[in-house]
Amino acid sequence: MNILKVFGLSAFAFFLAISLTPILTHYLYKYKMWKKKARNEALGGGETPIFHQLHKEKEVGTPRMGGILIWSSALIVVLIFWLIVNFFPSDLTNKLNFLSRGQTWLPLFTLVSASLVGLVDDILQIYGKGKYTAGGLSLFKRILIVIVIGLIGAWWFYYKLGMSTLIVPFVGEINLGIIFIPIFILTMLLMFSGGVIDGLDGLSGGIFAIIFSAYSGIAFFQNQIDLAAFCSVLVGGILAFLWFNIPPARFYMGETGILGLTTALTVVAFLTKSTLALLIISFPLIATSASVVIQLISKKFFHRKVFLVAPMHHHFEALGWPAYKVTMRYWVISIILAVIGLVIALVGK
Repeated sequence: MNILKVFGLSAFAFFLAISLTPILTHYLYKYKMWKKKARNEALGGGETPIFHQLHKEKEVGTPRMGGILIWSSALIVVLIFWLIVNFFPSDLTNKLNFLSRGQTWLPLFTLVSASLVGLVDDILQIYGKGKYTAGGLSLFKRILIVIVIGLIGAWWFYYKLGMSTLIVPFVGEINLGIIFIPIFILTMLLMFSGGVIDGLDGLSGGIFAIIFSAYSGIAFFQNQIDLAAFCSVLVGGILAFLWFNIPPARFYMGETGILGLTTALTVVAFLTKSTLALLIISFPLIATSASVVIQLISKKFFHRKVFLVAPMHHHFEALGWPAYKVTMRYWVISIILAVIGLVIALVGK
């Protein structure tokens, strides 16, 4: 029954999201939900002529907010089986319902609330015209929002669930005490910074599907079946998104996908007490974020660039790699790292 719950719900979420896609794409294209001007300015200031040349057409012709497909399908699946178990209680429906206080309330709340904030940011990036709305929420405001979400999550873990420990692989469980709260927030910020990986057709969808698959496996082997089902349902939604995001992309994930997935991923990692394994499993996100930081520091203090373009995947594009080759090699590396992280999380406990 646990196998059915995890894999069956994942397949259900996939086909549900596929069926919702025509409705989503109809409105995204009807209301031209894409940027009206291609980005030509780097995060730290200055122009980005190489990036502009590579992506100027895609940025202004492909809708954002494809991430709606992921979190909305997950939310619908949760609600469907919660309603079924309440109106038609039975052993089967009880087994398939995976909404539980100890395992899925917090990741679901984090996913939906952060995704809604990301949706607002996407809308502002598309339609914002005023001094404070053009270009969407500032980086400072987004970071502040992530900190607030992280603070709520850390408070729930520490005071409601009574959790303040981490498992160090091959060492054991370590009680962090109140330090658990800032570590949780910093981890969420680190994952959020990895959202810059949403830059090539199929890249972010493939990476997140692999990461959440690994955590579904970790949760399953820890007997957190509801959490494993939650992760697998997300994987189903992400794969449906990926179906339409592979080249040529029908839509992009946008902040409504990135913000929800990265914050929910942090919660899942702490619920499975495998935060250190997260550094391996999510290394493609971390490395991509690090490439931006390295580029900014190098330009500011040494007045030279380390990468032709940052984030790193655009550097490989600038070197002449086809975008599909960059994406697929990221997928391969991500699979290897996910397997290594999963093994460490399960064997090293």
